[in-house]
Amino acid sequence: MNQPPAQSLTAPARDLLTIADVRAAAQRIEGAVVRTPLLHSITLSEIAGADIWLKFENQQFTAAYKERGALNALLLMPEAQRSRGVIAASAGNHSQGLSYHGRRLGVPVTIVMPRTTPSVKVMQTESVGGQVVLFGETFDEAYAHARVLEQERQLTFVHPFDDPAVAAGQGTVALEMLDVKSDFDCLVVPIGGGGLMSGMATVASAINPAIEMIGVQAALYPSMYSALTGETRACGGDTLAEGIAVKAPGAFTSQIIAALVGEILLVDEPALEHAVALLLQIEKTVVEGAGAAGLAAVLSNRERFAGKSVGLVLCGGNIDTRLLATVLLRDLARSGRLARLRLSLRDRPGALFHVMREFEAHNVNIVEIHHQRIFTSQPAKALITEFECEAQDRAQIEALIAALSSKGYQVELAKPD
Repeated sequence: MNQPPAQSLTAPARDLLTIADVRAAAQRIEGAVVRTPLLHSITLSEIAGADIWLKFENQQFTAAYKERGALNALLLMPEAQRSRGVIAASAGNHSQGLSYHGRRLGVPVTIVMPRTTPSVKVMQTESVGGQVVLFGETFDEAYAHARVLEQERQLTFVHPFDDPAVAAGQGTVALEMLDVKSDFDCLVVPIGGGGLMSGMATVASAINPAIEMIGVQAALYPSMYSALTGETRACGGDTLAEGIAVKAPGAFTSQIIAALVGEILLVDEPALEHAVALLLQIEKTVVEGAGAAGLAAVLSNRERFAGKSVGLVLCGGNIDTRLLATVLLRDLARSGRLARLRLSLRDRPGALFHVMREFEAHNVNIVEIHHQRIFTSQPAKALITEFECEAQDRAQIEALIAALSSKGYQVELAKPD
């Protein structure tokens, strides 16, 4: 997206959040959150053609940066307010961060989640101290109910992003990064509601205004992108980056981002999946879709970042293990290392043996074999056979297909989307 360069904050926007607020938050939360490492990735730098640095926020206790803002908001509350308790609407990392630090501080925490929330997320939130209330079928319904309970029970609502205290806490990520390396060419930051970017952009603009702030959103949820560009884009769908799947960005955060962020990039689902897989394979670190969004943006826009020093925030690592397994297998299929070949054979002794000899000759390993005789339009004496197989690379699979075709077999290669 081509946007005009970021302008200086107007006076009203400048008053919303300052680096002094972020520095104060850093002192407030020091020792209670992990000062996560910022490490240079040699291999990812070679792959991307840029100088890649990773901030491992997936190493927080609840595996996400959200702890920072939640804790700062709690510590800023008067004791009487904290003793009554706080409430939030969230099915993600904010709920766990708020619950964990609420329990540490003796603050009762209520989290309203949609009834459709996976049970594992409910259990994770309860395990760190949150009292979960299930209400409604959508997040909007859960949010509305949380605001009702806020009034009925005289609780304090802690917004996941549209709150200066929360954004100040999130901005401490940038303080730590720039304390290690202050001369980044750009910081590439995931944007959902905008709390993390608001805090980080505030810090970067004060410490080194030359640093370019670049936001990333899932293409299925371009809410902040649309808000800043005026474009009308559909917003919704099943995205791997559920942590940044926000339909309506924050009003407060939008003002900060409009002033300090020069560009927002959109990334598609295959790019997100590839980035998750790459981080696990190369850095041996588990990230959720939102946490991989920055790397996905860099790899999808290589010319844009070529030769630049780039800071990426691995903002969270909460991903369902079954989903992670699916992502890894799909990435293997896209790379050509995993394939499914469909052949029509004659149903006679030795037919399968001759085909398997070709697999052996090309050193392609067969993982599974599926036969289909009944539900097919082929003649009764035909045998549809599917081979799931693994190889070193796409070229090895292509050589096998060529060899089978040369021997008269009709071969179909299933391609992942």
